[in-house]
Formats: sequence, C-alpha cells, structure tokens
Amino acid sequence: MTSVSPSIAPLSWSELEALTTFQIDPVNGATNAQARLRLFGQTEADVRVTLYRDNHAWCPYCQKVWLWLEEKQIPYRIEKVTMFCYGEKESWYKRKVPSGMLPALALDDRLITESDDILLALEQAFGPLGLGMKHPTVLPLRYLERLLFRSWCAWLCYPSNSMRQEQGNREQFTSVVAKVEAALAATPGPYFLDEFGTVDVIFTPYVERMNASLYYYKGYSLRESNPKLSDWFAAMESRSTYRGTQSDFHTHVHDLPPQMGGCWENSEPQTQINKARVDSGPWDGLPDVMYPEPETARAEALHRVIKHRANLVRVNPADDRLMDEALRCALTNLMTNQLCSPPAGSDIALRYLRDRINVPRDMSIYAAKRLRASLEATAALAGDRQGPLIPVKHRRDQNPADFATR
Repeated sequence: MTSVSPSIAPLSWSELEALTTFQIDPVNGATNAQARLRLFGQTEADVRVTLYRDNHAWCPYCQKVWLWLEEKQIPYRIEKVTMFCYGEKESWYKRKVPSGMLPALALDDRLITESDDILLALEQAFGPLGLGMKHPTVLPLRYLERLLFRSWCAWLCYPSNSMRQEQGNREQFTSVVAKVEAALAATPGPYFLDEFGTVDVIFTPYVERMNASLYYYKGYSLRESNPKLSDWFAAMESRSTYRGTQSDFHTHVHDLPPQMGGCWENSEPQTQINKARVDSGPWDGLPDVMYPEPETARAEALHRVIKHRANLVRVNPADDRLMDEALRCALTNLMTNQLCSPPAGSDIALRYLRDRINVPRDMSIYAAKRLRASLEATAALAGDRQGPLIPVKHRRDQNPADFATR
C-alpha cells in the first residue's frame, strides 16, 4: 500500500514574507532584467546611452545589444517597449521610431536602430569588445552566424511535406553546425576567438533559441550533440552578464511561434518526450542550463511572486480567493518541500501560472524551475486539468498592460 505524505496548512502571506530576504541591486549589481538604470559604480552624469528593449526580454536583437553593454559596463538607461506579439506598441515609441522596430538606442543626441548598426556606433563611441565588428577575423564569423540562422529557420519555421524533406532540412542545419564546431575547435579556449568578444555576443541570442526550439519541436539537442558548442555554452554560463539575460526552454519555445511566424514540429518520438518534459516537467536536468544552482533560487522565486502577487491573482482565470489560497499552497511547498493541498478546482489556476512564468523577466532560470515544480506538484493534488492553452499566433496573454500597478 502506497503511503501519502500528510498535507500541511498553507502559510499566510506574512509568514511567507518572513522566509525570504532576497534582493538585488538593479543599478550596480549583477546583470538583471528588472533594471531601468545601470551605472556600474559610475554616476548618472556619465550616462550617454538609452537602450529601448522589449518588456519581456524575448527580442534576440535586444539581447545582443543588452549583453554588449553589460560586458563593456557602459552606463545606460533602459526604456521597455511592448513587442507587437504581446500587446499594442506604445504611441510614444512609435513617434520616436515610426517603424516600431526593436531595439533602438539613443547615443548622446543620436537615435539608432538595427542591432548591428547599434553595435558599430557603440564601438565608435566606447571602443570594441575584443575585436571589432568589421575586423577581418570577425567578418567571416558574422557570416557564419547568419548562415546558421537561415538553416535553423528553414528547418523550424516551414512545414516539411515529406520525411525526406524533413531529413534534408535537418542535414542542412547540422552541416552548418559542423562548421560552427570547426570554428570553435580552431581556438585554444571555449570562445569563437582567443578571448571572449563581440563574436560571442552576436552568436548568443539565436544559438540560445536554437537550443530550446530544436529540442522541443525537432527532438534534437544542440548543446548535447555538439561538444564544442557545449563547451561554449558552459563558458557563457560562467559569465554573470550572460546569466542575467539567459532564458529557459519553456519561455523560448512558447514565445518564438508568434515572433517567427510559426514553429513546426516533426513526428519523432523523441520530440514528444521532449515536449512533455518542457511543458510539464521534470525541469531539472534539461539542457537549458548547467551551471550550479544558486542557494538563493527558492528565495528569489518567493520574493518575485510576493512582489507581484496582486496582479498574478487578478489576471488568473480563477476566482481571486481560490487563486490566493492555491498560490500560498504552492509557495508553502516551495519553501518547506511539504505537500499543501490547494482548494478544489485550483489545478487550472496553478497550471495557468506555471505556463506563464517568463525567464528572465520574472526571475532567473533556477528560480523559475523551482516555482514551476511547486506549482505543478500542488496542482496535481487538485486534479489533472490544464490551464488555457498558450496562444501560438500572438502572446496577448502576456500583455504587460495587464500587470501594470493599479
């Protein structure tokens, strides 16, 4: 006979608040998605740059510029803008940038769009990060990154009419990956050149998204299948700058379809196994992160939920009182590792939240893994119903206007 651990009563909000002292210094501390100003120990008088990036940290081109600024420690302000796929773009931004494209960057009195043009302007103003964008050694690697991007899109973003076409798209992609592996093998360390620099920044956003999307939609693990790329990922994760911008598989595979115009899965059994794991867990051991888990992961998750709990309850499809109690049950499990039975009917509410945790906007990867696991464990006590499906044509369920302070 199987024994079931007894359920404990949910902690109150005040009891939960007493369990976390997590805090960050968004201005001068480690790279983080919550910052509106970054000074790196300098003064506001030193700020010459304003970065306009998306609210959710989904935009790959924004990540590229963001990471460059963090690595160079250039003081800058951040203005966050709504990407079209999750809400209406702000009118003030359309007046500034009529095309609405992201990112944009103000350098002194000059407004620049297109991420490569932004990096070139930043190099001219503050010097390059390693070798510059137009260095003869960098140019062929920039071309290789675009070749990898195109082969990824050809495999992921268009339906295959036959198994032969699917296999051809896979082979085309892996042939380009072999060139990337060779480029990494040609250097003594883990980076694309002898030292970390601009080339690594350029490769980062889409290689991160390839790693997530191909695992989920194609059953292919980029990081686990390619030793040099695996070493590169590990080296990137040793950098606090990258860890502050890094997302997880769950966030990427569901934010990409509306951005890319669709992501097409194949019929491989491994694909279905990977999809189930990314969506429903277990999330430990996924090849989206491999640096050691910080001791602060649970405290961080608790801190972030407490800060935004009113909006999390308000936008949830469940009754406010039910969601409030269910959320406290999940957080009690998070911090005590003991089961806490939620109210009947809360499985949908808890899984709705589980599916909408956004890394790194809301919290770091390991904090999100811990919170997702507690939400799922608590939901399972109430039933097996899933929340409303995540949209694939848009992500208006993540409209930042819904989370504005009221």
